Amino acid sequence: MEIALDVMGGDFSPEEIIKGAFFYSKEKDSIITLLGEKAIVEKILEKYPFDKEKVKIIDCPDKISNEALPLEAIKGKKNSPVMKGMDLLKNGEAEVFLSAGNSGAVMAAAILKLGCLPGISRPAIAVIIPTLNGNKVILDMGANVDSKPLHLLHFALMGASYAKYVLDIEQPKVALLNIGEEMNKGNRLTREAYILLKNREDLNFIGNIEGRDIFMGRADVTVCDGFIGNIVLKTAEGLSNMFMTDFKLSLLRNLPDNNTSEVLKERFAEYASKRNYKTYGGAPLLGINGLCFICHGRSKAEAIKNALHSASLFAENKGLEHLKALDLNSKYTPQYESQQETEQKDSCYDTGIFDHGDSLETDDH
Repeated sequence: MEIALDVMGGDFSPEEIIKGAFFYSKEKDSIITLLGEKAIVEKILEKYPFDKEKVKIIDCPDKISNEALPLEAIKGKKNSPVMKGMDLLKNGEAEVFLSAGNSGAVMAAAILKLGCLPGISRPAIAVIIPTLNGNKVILDMGANVDSKPLHLLHFALMGASYAKYVLDIEQPKVALLNIGEEMNKGNRLTREAYILLKNREDLNFIGNIEGRDIFMGRADVTVCDGFIGNIVLKTAEGLSNMFMTDFKLSLLRNLPDNNTSEVLKERFAEYASKRNYKTYGGAPLLGINGLCFICHGRSKAEAIKNALHSASLFAENKGLEHLKALDLNSKYTPQYESQQETEQKDSCYDTGIFDHGDSLETDDH
């Protein structure tokens, strides 16, 4: 397997990214193509003795800032790691691309270079989260600021496939995130989406769940639009950090110096590790015609290593082929869109990242 890795994206790039790739290469036989400024990459590689058969370097001198808007970030940047990575995927020279850089730029480049899978009009970011009932999937985590009912159905189908082939859950329980469990609760989007999901015999749909149910692990796949999903993700991250910090300051700091204290500290460290994003690595951009994984911007070596493992597992399990094989048709026509909206062609380009007045044309397209 060949993996393309953006080593210039992220708060701790390039060294932590390359370090994570090195740790991964010691555990797997994949070939990793490091995308970045060649002179910088070669200097860092002196610290990490890669097997020369497992690593390549492609010089990518163009830089993409984290602050740039998606299309602004990739215009005129054909020699950036993100654009080079998409070229490798498109040309079949890599099976997976990963980046901890500007996620909007990754999504824009993926859509423009690779396009969406047939039948998919919106991609979705799927995140693995820890719960009291094991690891689960939630999507969309921010790829779309506005969604239609059919998009949520597609998210559900793709999320179920991801849970099956990465988390090894044979028949994932799928739920719709809502403000109540009853099918008539919520706004027009969730009410229409509920009917679409309920009418799918090939989907193990268990109905609506509320926010408090997510981390109890009631559903294997939780579906929502990207605006809500991103708020859920950032709120959970902040709450987790608050709890961990408060626990350490109020309890662990005041423990007596004895064996029991050491055991408690060890158990807390194990617990904290299970709740840390580093443990789960990257999140796939499902629905794109290629395997693209987005990593946390603060990813260090451990997170990158784990992201590479997750990505390679999905590729080894023929994840893209399974997504292409999904039956995306719906026998039910939602009433959510107006007649005018229904007649307009919904496309992969019609996402929130293109809502800034940018032209879809780039120098690299």
